[in-house]
Amino acid sequence: MSKMRNAKFRIGQVVKHRLFSFRGVVFDIDPEFANTEEWWQSIPAEVRPSKDQPFYHLFAENDETEYVAYVSEQNLLADTSGAPIRHPDVAETFEWDNGNYRPRDSRMH
Repeated sequence: MSKMRNAKFRIGQVVKHRLFSFRGVVFDIDPEFANTEEWWQSIPAEVRPSKDQPFYHLFAENDETEYVAYVSEQNLLADTSGAPIRHPDVAETFEWDNGNYRPRDSRMH
């Protein structure tokens, strides 16, 4: 699990996508790609990220909707807006604390 310590973002951190217009809060981290090959192949080859980097599970939102996203570290940036995420599952998992999210229970640590 030493790769976990190299993750750039942490659980509860608000991030935004580098290329696409969405943001979200990290609720889980895979030290490297852990989704299906079918999902991987569905990404256009010219923007397909490397599998050997952390991938983040996000409660995500864009202007139209809320959803769960799975995003490579290379495609994320820290979101410094200070605005909360409106995804409905965020309140069950995190507490909003002075512009940051804190996990509600020890299962998330």
